[in-house]
Amino acid sequence: MTSGTAKTAGPADRTTGVGGPLPAGADHAPEAALRADPPSRRFLAKATLLSAALSMAGAVLGLGRDQALAHLFGAGAATDAFLVAWTVPELAATLLIEDGMAFVLVPAFSMALARRARGHSTPDPVHALIAASLPRLCLAFAAAAAATVAGAPLLVSVLAPGLPDSSLAVSCTRLTATCVLSVGLAGYCSAALRAHRSYLAPGSINIAYNIAIIAAMFVLGEHWGVRSAALGVALGGCLMVAVQTPSLVRQVAGRPGRLVSVHAADEGRPLAPGLVCAVLLFALCRQSQVLIERYFASGLPAGAISHLNYAQKVAQLPMSLSLMLCVVTFPVVAQAIAEGDSRGARDRVERDIALIACLVLLGAAVIVACAPQIVQLLFQRGAFTARDTATTAAVMRVYAAGLLGQTLVGALVRSYFAGGRTTWFPLGAMSVGALATVVIDAWAVPYWGALGIAAANATGITLAALLLLNGLGPASVPVRVRRVVVQLVRPVCAALCATPAGLLCAGLFASPAASLAVCCTCVTAVFLLLAWLLDAAGARSLLLPVMQFVRHSVTRKLGHGR
Repeated sequence: MTSGTAKTAGPADRTTGVGGPLPAGADHAPEAALRADPPSRRFLAKATLLSAALSMAGAVLGLGRDQALAHLFGAGAATDAFLVAWTVPELAATLLIEDGMAFVLVPAFSMALARRARGHSTPDPVHALIAASLPRLCLAFAAAAAATVAGAPLLVSVLAPGLPDSSLAVSCTRLTATCVLSVGLAGYCSAALRAHRSYLAPGSINIAYNIAIIAAMFVLGEHWGVRSAALGVALGGCLMVAVQTPSLVRQVAGRPGRLVSVHAADEGRPLAPGLVCAVLLFALCRQSQVLIERYFASGLPAGAISHLNYAQKVAQLPMSLSLMLCVVTFPVVAQAIAEGDSRGARDRVERDIALIACLVLLGAAVIVACAPQIVQLLFQRGAFTARDTATTAAVMRVYAAGLLGQTLVGALVRSYFAGGRTTWFPLGAMSVGALATVVIDAWAVPYWGALGIAAANATGITLAALLLLNGLGPASVPVRVRRVVVQLVRPVCAALCATPAGLLCAGLFASPAASLAVCCTCVTAVFLLLAWLLDAAGARSLLLPVMQFVRHSVTRKLGHGR
């Protein structure tokens, strides 16, 4: 795939504008003529579809990974031990790929690319940024990985004090701890490539990761047991770096430049220690919901952690797919802010929120309506019993109630960090949500077990999303909060009406495959109809070009028929 990098103005462009020389004093005016061309809607649509397709492929392989784990090892004590160890790469992925590296490095690379577009070529801003950041981050990642390996027994005792035998979890944790280094490097490559508007290699990392885990389980599972999955995690982290390195080398090698440290006056702000701390602490606090639920679930009967894991992995698929749009547009928002186009950044964020809300709520409606059939088709085989299916489906339905909150947190926090400025508000909002999760868990777990944990998770993340939405303002992206709330109400109403229709259809067939197919069709039809009537996310304007194209095609065919 060729890079989607937009054309940029070179040094010669500083003296000429469109149609002639720039007027006197242009150096002191807004440098609109020097900005990189903004990506077209067609490019964004293609990039989003590519990212969504790759994410879907990774998600399908992720389901295959979970199916293999359930088939080979069931939902017992051994699986619980591995899932405790899996907390390390999950946390590393959130800190260093999904949130941390992206929120810090995408704005930093966007600013470097903007300076390159304005003609700053000695030293090349992109090369200077890499020279200043990559060696230090490598040392930090390696030190953190070594500390995790050494402290594995203490880490397991903190994460899951209720495990009857922690030795297996410690062994698996030492294998997965290597991902701190490999996932950190993968996150760096991913952020740099997306800032260059290159999405093929970053979108492929989950495919490589899951292939490694699945292969390791089937090849070594008979002799190593669940440790084979932990080894697959370690190998998968290395593959995540390998699939991105060639693309990154091609992108950054395009411009010659002397590798020197970045001057604090120019490029220090995007990589300021305060910003890095704010981003990483927010990501850690967000991921703490998983740590909290596994802490409380470790005291429940064996299999509770596994049921929560399977339910969460499936329930979060709609969120992961819908957030692909934000992954693609985050560099666009960062570039707009770097160029002073706050209105363009605002409009982009508002459109993204409306669209991803529709996508995730449609998925949530399907999950609530068809949860038993989904779990039965995906997992009920081998060591995974019908009782496991019923428990997992019930938990999954509760998780679905927090999907909109999960998605909004992932979308809204980008608005706070897109400008590369240090802000602590997202950490505060997420801390309130995590505290609410702990309080509800402590009260609900003795009565409802795993269902109480899922309900606490949904409540805490929704509270954090509301706080983040209310806190947007001039200091971040000046999103119009009331307008966004009105946009969110419409797809919520559509989902609330589509879910009962899906539940009704799901009960008409004994076959889980037929029931799921009819349920999905019914939910989608009702949701899209209501979205059209309510004009959710501008559904009418989005579908109008499609209808015109279909009408034109039919008319043209009829004309040829004569």
